[in-house]
Amino acid sequence: MRSEDGNPMAHALSTGSGVVLDLIRSGRATTRTDLIEQLGWSRITLARRLDELLHASIVMSVGQLDSRGGRPPEEFAVNPDAGLLLAVDIGGSHTRLAITDLVSTILSEDEADIGLSEGPAEIFEWAGQVFDHMLDRLGKTRADVVGIGVGVPGPVDFVTGRLASPQVDTQWNDVLVKEYFAGRYDHAVFAVDRDVNIMALAEARRGWTEYRDVVVLKAGIGVGLAFVLDGSIYHGSRGGAGELSAVRAGGERTVRLESIASGAVIRGELLSLGRRVRTSSDIVGLANDGDPAVLRLLAETGTEIGQSLAHVVGLLNPQAVVVGGNLAQAGEPFLGAIRQAIFAGARDFALQGLVVEKSRLGHIAGVTGASLIAQDALFEADRISRLTRGGGIGVSLHTQPA
Repeated sequence: MRSEDGNPMAHALSTGSGVVLDLIRSGRATTRTDLIEQLGWSRITLARRLDELLHASIVMSVGQLDSRGGRPPEEFAVNPDAGLLLAVDIGGSHTRLAITDLVSTILSEDEADIGLSEGPAEIFEWAGQVFDHMLDRLGKTRADVVGIGVGVPGPVDFVTGRLASPQVDTQWNDVLVKEYFAGRYDHAVFAVDRDVNIMALAEARRGWTEYRDVVVLKAGIGVGLAFVLDGSIYHGSRGGAGELSAVRAGGERTVRLESIASGAVIRGELLSLGRRVRTSSDIVGLANDGDPAVLRLLAETGTEIGQSLAHVVGLLNPQAVVVGGNLAQAGEPFLGAIRQAIFAGARDFALQGLVVEKSRLGHIAGVTGASLIAQDALFEADRISRLTRGGGIGVSLHTQPA
């Protein structure tokens, strides 16, 4: 049987096990009855696809749900122990690592004050060594790793897979991040995206699940913006969506917002005042100590950012603006200024019901999002359908699809 375009493989994938896995992963359908209702397949076809996923240890039966009389329905879920995912969240001055299971539950974490200025070679060499130690502590090896997700503080060209140019730090221009994991993890799938996009993905799926349209701001040494529209990250045509600009008076050309309102700008001001600061966490520490200069600079920066976000709120009419990154940990001196500027600058209709709040996931948002993009790449529907086609018992997530 051929698909409408005459391609028999296209039809095979449209009724493949990957389609079933998508529904199970999302929670939209986790029983045989619900899966048949969603897919419109026969029970025989569904049984074959579930058997393929079970034989590959990708899903497992997690018991039976309560029911009103009769035999309780069996429920299926992703097998969290079928492999490990590595997550890397690189910031302007701080990088966090995590190892997660296949449902992105964090098993081990590490971090260091190392960021963009150290350059890709140093960061990824450090990350590789730390991951080896983390794996050893978990009693695992590199062979257990099936996916890697990386967040970088700059746009990623989805056409080439390289970091777009120009980056904030020119050391990162045109970098192909995947190359830095070659040799260690050639068998693992790989995914990379902007740090703010992975944070937004995590907030949308794990934090603010009640909202479908959310604007997410990451504020640290740099400033980034991401859009969750109808539940999905909006990347733009090549991955460059979310570059915030500051509107200048008198018809002057707009400037990149983080050049005038960011942790880097605050750090520069504080250094000129004789304060000892290097990272965005240092800034937050001074704010928590009540340093008047820091509190003033946070308020000024928050106001500038909020004025730019007021235009975004008017254009997209989101349900929420979520503020994450280290500067969000300063609380109301920063967040309150952003909120006030948005409500002062956006039109009333766009503000109805709008929530402007701090990230619910906090410091784990980035590594959670990095794990989620690795999970998405690993479980991409066509990949899984090809991988499990035929239902061989020897199939595993390490196997390359035919």
